[in-house]
Amino acid sequence: MPGILYVVATPIGNLEDITVRAIRTLREADRIACEDTRQTRKLLDHFGISKPMLSYHEHNEAARASELVAMLQAGENIALVSDAGTPLISDPGYRLVAAAIDAGISVVPIPGPSAVIAALSASGLPTDAFRFGGFLPAKRSARRKLLDQLKPESSTLIFYEAPHRIVETLDDIVDVLGARRIAIARELTKMHEEILRGTAAELRDQLKGRSSIRGEITLLIGKPEAAVLDETPVAEAVGELERRGVARMDAIKQVAKARGLSKREVYRIVAGT
Repeated sequence: MPGILYVVATPIGNLEDITVRAIRTLREADRIACEDTRQTRKLLDHFGISKPMLSYHEHNEAARASELVAMLQAGENIALVSDAGTPLISDPGYRLVAAAIDAGISVVPIPGPSAVIAALSASGLPTDAFRFGGFLPAKRSARRKLLDQLKPESSTLIFYEAPHRIVETLDDIVDVLGARRIAIARELTKMHEEILRGTAAELRDQLKGRSSIRGEITLLIGKPEAAVLDETPVAEAVGELERRGVARMDAIKQVAKARGLSKREVYRIVAGT
């Protein structure tokens, strides 16, 4: 009789966030597949669990998936964990779960911590609809292109971002998306947990003033704000966007689009010519 593949969520920082069911599953599993055996060993030792571990990460998942499926078919129950949070969510695991399903093996989720949901719940941004996009592109041109494609999106956008790129990314958000409400959740559930809220420009300036930025970051971008009212004078509308952190030329583009005017015409009005 084949075994069961358990997809087990583990703490993203605070070890007290693990569920009773997750602990029981790890104790009862025949084997644990994990990203980094050293990282998972810390978790297992904390709860007094001793089980055989097998590394399963982005560099070996293609070959290791078939090996794990063979073990499952032989009757082993295997728990899949990532270094932190829920496996498969911007972490390895998809190939194994897909292969297990194709082989007729039961896949059982053991839910728990997720940085995406934790950040959203405390962000102060709308939660009725959201879109998770994983990690933003590292290259600026690709990142700006993606943000531009997401302009019409009416839900809260959520991404992971590296600390050394967050200021540059906020620059791109200001330029491409304009004055959106933003939340940055850093080091969630850990000792130095921090949640910043404000416009992209405000948070960019705040982070620029720091000597260093460290830790895991979840970035949340709010829905587009309501369009500028038509009766607001053009120059005043552009000025208001600039005060909210939008670059002048981007503010001109936004007002021109909202009013059905050319950018050149709006520029002339703002320049007073």
